[in-house]
Amino acid sequence: MPATTLDERTALVLIDLQKGIVALPTAHPTDGIVRRGARLAAAFRERGLPVVLVRVVGAAPGRAEVSLRGARPPADFADLVPELDRQDGDIVVTKHTWGAFHATDLDLQLRRLGVTQIVLAGIATSMGVESTARAAHEHGYHVTVVTDAMTDMDAEVHRIAVEKVFPRLAETGTTGEVIALLGGR
Repeated sequence: MPATTLDERTALVLIDLQKGIVALPTAHPTDGIVRRGARLAAAFRERGLPVVLVRVVGAAPGRAEVSLRGARPPADFADLVPELDRQDGDIVVTKHTWGAFHATDLDLQLRRLGVTQIVLAGIATSMGVESTARAAHEHGYHVTVVTDAMTDMDAEVHRIAVEKVFPRLAETGTTGEVIALLGGR
């Protein structure tokens, strides 16, 4: 269902917009994803709503056929991209798995702020964004996914997440649509 409304206490959660991730080859240019993420962050901050910047370090344990575990990332891999204009009031979550809820204090921080809905964007659609959307849904949050502010390394996997997975977990909308909803709150 297209995005219809935003709760009074909605938080923006931007997934893995960090130097090492935006440098990966993706289906959509990451400069546009970062630009739209920064635009969303500015709009949420203007309205006094929480902005959560999530970054990933390390990798989850466990066997997989495709794994990046053991790879030595560059020193600045986990540095948030400067375009996000990180502010003192932003919440920064460091995760070690795909999803931003597992083994972090994200849920606790959101609940302390009275947040009932999250708006999600970032990289990668089928990994960090989808895992976080699933967990948010399971935690009882309303979820809105910003489809033009996310990308994946695989265009087909991105398409399937946007068209098939997210509509079962969330409402979806574009950056412009979400910002318009912010104005109408």
